[in-house]
Amino acid sequence: MTEEKGDKPLTKLILLGTGTPNAEPSRSGPAAAVVVGEQPYVVDFGPGVVRRAVAAGLDPKRLTRAFLTHLHSDHTAGYPDLILTPWTLEREEPLEVYGPPGLRAMTERVLAAYEADIKERLGGLEPANETGWRVEAHDVDPGVVYEDENVAVEAFDVDHGSWRAYGYKFQAADRVVVISSDTAPTEIMVEKSRGCDILVHEVYSAAGFETLPPTWQKYHAAVHTSSRELAAVASRAEPKLLVLYHQLLWGVSYDELVAEVKESYGGEVVSGRDLDVF
Repeated sequence: MTEEKGDKPLTKLILLGTGTPNAEPSRSGPAAAVVVGEQPYVVDFGPGVVRRAVAAGLDPKRLTRAFLTHLHSDHTAGYPDLILTPWTLEREEPLEVYGPPGLRAMTERVLAAYEADIKERLGGLEPANETGWRVEAHDVDPGVVYEDENVAVEAFDVDHGSWRAYGYKFQAADRVVVISSDTAPTEIMVEKSRGCDILVHEVYSAAGFETLPPTWQKYHAAVHTSSRELAAVASRAEPKLLVLYHQLLWGVSYDELVAEVKESYGGEVVSGRDLDVF
């Protein structure tokens, strides 16, 4: 990434979807876009990702760069949408996607599943270009996985069960944005988000957690981050803004969840909603 002279590009974060596996009508599946100038960089592709991108004012033809945190279905069910819908809307540039091991194999299977659709669009009467459906999928290791004139993107390991999961740090000329993935609290999250402009982090309600049966408590305590644990992470990292994301409430309101975090964290905290812009 190179910093241009004169006006710096304006970097913004758009929450395209803030949902969880729960089928909440007001929240699409997990997806965010770090937008530098006119170029969006999508993180995760939950259900409804392209329609949410259009609702946010993004040009679907510019949906050409994406980063996957992990392979869970709620974060990937919109993958065919991200591949194929912008192509039908005249995207010509192949989609470039970066993520943990398994992404490339998933990509091959998605394209195989839609082989008949692709063949019909290319060979039938519908006008379709030859390139916009293609995907360059990269299984990557932690480190800087992508860089262009707008941004450098670093992947780092987080803790979300037995498979590989990544958080991402976006460094643009004017802002630093860190997106956590689904994860238990980790030391590396403190390190990578220290002093950043925006930290987008998953969270579950500590109060709501007490209402769960023991089997679900065991799972969530092992692979997700409670409101109290997130407050501890943020207190050490000191982001300028903490955005709650992938919020598991279990009977608690969104405002009450924010209050749980603020019980022991004094920084600015907001509850992320679909189409919020920061």
